[in-house]
Amino acid sequence: QDTRESRPQIFRENKLFILPAVNGSYYILKGEGYVDIPEIKEETKIYKSKLDFALDTSEVGDSEMQHLDFAYASSLIRTFMQDPSLVLTIRGRKYTPTFNFYVNKQRIEVESVQTEVDAGYEGKNKVVLVEAKNSATKNTIIRQLYYPFRQWQSYTKKKVSTLFFEKNHINGSYSIWEFEFTDVNDYNSIKLVRSGKYKIG
Repeated sequence: QDTRESRPQIFRENKLFILPAVNGSYYILKGEGYVDIPEIKEETKIYKSKLDFALDTSEVGDSEMQHLDFAYASSLIRTFMQDPSLVLTIRGRKYTPTFNFYVNKQRIEVESVQTEVDAGYEGKNKVVLVEAKNSATKNTIIRQLYYPFRQWQSYTKKKVSTLFFEKNHINGSYSIWEFEFTDVNDYNSIKLVRSGKYKIG
């Protein structure tokens, strides 16, 4: 149930959503479990790759990981985050430590839930986690950003940032949204920081 529309009808009618408590066990919660991914109305920026050669292998296939890797290799991710020190350090599935948070006034405890980030980058002062999509997305469950954020924040004192990344197949552009949680213990404190749309040249 990664989008509002993918929920069963009874969930949509009663404004319900689910969150994992431990693997195989879930909370059913009332409230807003999703965040809108707003359309970026600003003009697409032409971004010049920092590479001085073409990446032939990046043209083979059409996966989320491939497009994200191309954006990173071209230094678009570093440029968007204004941090040239970022290097790839996180990828794939891992299990969360135990942590608590609130949805509305309901206290939730999570223990050893499997998470997956499409890529995570560490720099001198920050860690950047990316959730990538290969198609147009209007909304996504906050969990996909919040659980990895809480997970990796427990392992570092550096600032942990979360990005939502999308490839547009119509015009070949890459869209990036940066979100933050203004209250680390509040699932619904998610806030859009900034966004941008780029075409890599």
